[in-house]
Amino acid sequence: MGKVSIFFAKTGEIKLVDRVEKTDEEWRKELSPESYQVARKQGTEMAFTGKYHDCHEDGIYRCVCCGTDLFDSETKFESGTGWPSFWAPIAEENVITNVDKSHFMIRTEALCARCHAHLGHVFDDGPAPTGKRYCMNSASLKLVKRDEL
Repeated sequence: MGKVSIFFAKTGEIKLVDRVEKTDEEWRKELSPESYQVARKQGTEMAFTGKYHDCHEDGIYRCVCCGTDLFDSETKFESGTGWPSFWAPIAEENVITNVDKSHFMIRTEALCARCHAHLGHVFDDGPAPTGKRYCMNSASLKLVKRDEL
């Protein structure tokens, strides 16, 4: 099991922590069927069906699998796509990318750096200041309200 640097929103610190590695059966037992299919099997929820696509609550979106802080609600924007969209991750350390050549396309997949959960995809059509659109699946996220951090 390796180590990875992760930013923690509550303390504002970057810490070296253990990667989260579990068997397929362990993930299946811990996650809902939808979260398992999306986060562990690179699925995609249907547009406009996820619980966070139209959410405007203040907080931190964490990985549904391992709890890593991924996105701040302050970077969320209305993309009109039907999925929660952010113009930046909470920290470069926490979200990694990978080339995705599935479905006869070449896209940039976004993954949790700590457990490699599939989060969604990144596109170059987002707003300033980054020009990025992190188009995420609600099934891969868990919102923690800021006053509960």
